[in-house]
Amino acid sequence: MRRLFPVTDETAAPDPGGTAGADAAGGASGGAAPGGADRDGREWSLAELAAAYAYPEAASGGREPWLRANMVATLDGAAQHDGRSQPISSAADMRIFGTLRALADVVVVGAETVRREGYRPARAHTGFASMREAAGQGPAPAIAVVTAGLDLDFSLPLFTSPLVPTLILTGAAAAPDRVAAAEKAGARVVIAGDGTGVDPARAVRALAELGHTRLLTEGGPRLLGQLVAAGVLDELCLTVSPMLTAGDAQRIAGGPPVTVPRRFSLVSLLEEEGFLFSRYRRT
Repeated sequence: MRRLFPVTDETAAPDPGGTAGADAAGGASGGAAPGGADRDGREWSLAELAAAYAYPEAASGGREPWLRANMVATLDGAAQHDGRSQPISSAADMRIFGTLRALADVVVVGAETVRREGYRPARAHTGFASMREAAGQGPAPAIAVVTAGLDLDFSLPLFTSPLVPTLILTGAAAAPDRVAAAEKAGARVVIAGDGTGVDPARAVRALAELGHTRLLTEGGPRLLGQLVAAGVLDELCLTVSPMLTAGDAQRIAGGPPVTVPRRFSLVSLLEEEGFLFSRYRRT
């Protein structure tokens, strides 16, 4: 893997004196990865990936919630192929996927994505165990499922055997029998809306009140569209897959358009085998 942005000694213009590239690497925020990863294209260590995707430092008054999304899209904008994201992913994309999960307190996902992708509980990763312990986190992030109708199979391992209880984010008017079924399966139901649906801003606040301030969403597109429309998304980690699929697959975010497009700024850009791993933050 190599870093394309911020500028490093590899991406900077050649310097006969051998100093300009080094200055660029040392002066840019998040410069070249340790050990010359930018130059030799080797696989980055878990520590290097964790440093590249670290959440913002906590303020003096404590951690504020920070919601990042992790999505993948092809060159022609498809977020899925045959309804799933795996066919347009790669080994490097999955390493970053695992790193982002390991850094998060909670993974927020839509019910349709749970059904389509066959979601399972997040697993403890031995490579991140000491880092999570130092950060005051449990062995694995919780999974929080956003659902209005609670139309979920509560006999699945996501609900019956997670390391930490799965959360259900729903509205106050959710069907009582489905709420009872979720709780019987071991899930914790969190009310984040006055009707049957979930209010994105209220969901973020509710998770923060439970101590989950490092938030990650993996979609799907409808949920991400709701988060964008509500203005609660702080960061987008987007993998651009060097594939063309055509067809009518969804984009990474769906739903009604926002009145004024949101502007995000590029934080970093990594590359491996033609896949681009971008990281944008709200301005």
